[in-house]
Amino acid sequence: MRAQVAAFMWACVCVAPDRAEAQAGSAPQRVVSSGLCADAYLAALGESDTVIAASWQVHQPVSAAPDWLRERPVAWVDAERLLRLDPDLVVFAAGEGGRTADLLSRHGIGVFELGWASDFAGIETNLRELGQVLGREAEASREIAELSARLDDLARRADVRGRQPEILYLSASGGSAGAGTFVDAALRATGAINAVDATGWTRSDPEHALGLSADIVVTSFFRDGFGGRMNRARHHSAYAHLLAAEPRIDIPSGDWSCASPYLIHAAERMADAADRWARDAREEN
Repeated sequence: MRAQVAAFMWACVCVAPDRAEAQAGSAPQRVVSSGLCADAYLAALGESDTVIAASWQVHQPVSAAPDWLRERPVAWVDAERLLRLDPDLVVFAAGEGGRTADLLSRHGIGVFELGWASDFAGIETNLRELGQVLGREAEASREIAELSARLDDLARRADVRGRQPEILYLSASGGSAGAGTFVDAALRATGAINAVDATGWTRSDPEHALGLSADIVVTSFFRDGFGGRMNRARHHSAYAHLLAAEPRIDIPSGDWSCASPYLIHAAERMADAADRWARDAREEN
């Protein structure tokens, strides 16, 4: 087996220079996504004709990928498997390229790693830069313009709403999200106030959870997340009052499994809940 792998790798090294020259100055025609977030960006840019493989996570509950992407073969962050797909370009999620990306580059295969994003500005940057690599600048510009327009609409709705609710986000793990996270960015895009006075991602703390409350509780990853022993909020009694809170909305995990173009969907769902909350408050008065 080792001899076969070595022969395969040597063949890739031999053809790499010619391949790199052929690809110079042209848009990639065989694109592979190796991660869930990369799936989302490629889907947003409408890459149905050139994407030959999606990430293995495309069939997981946390994926919001369109049907055409789910029909593709799947890929892992594994050099041997990626090389067998014979791609022109491999798109990695932020922080996932590492040594695999270096190896692919040495074999003449293009690589692109998404940047870390914690807000909508970071998402726009990723769209713009990936669009340039794919030769889909026009599509990226349209996607960015639509995202900007939807954010403007959220701001308008917040102005109309007047009074803004305090929103608490609770994941199945029992953790939440404070300033500097993309969950906080989506929440604040609605004009709401984050009930979590912290920075970054918070861990499960049942004792602290007992004292938490908010105008609206937002849950996610309970019905469509990964299972495991870390999902304490599903079973621990300290979170029961939050799960029974009214109003409470559950946001599909695919909306914010990472900071992707889908994040605007989560913001709009929270804005819908905030509008209902404001309307109910007016009717009570």
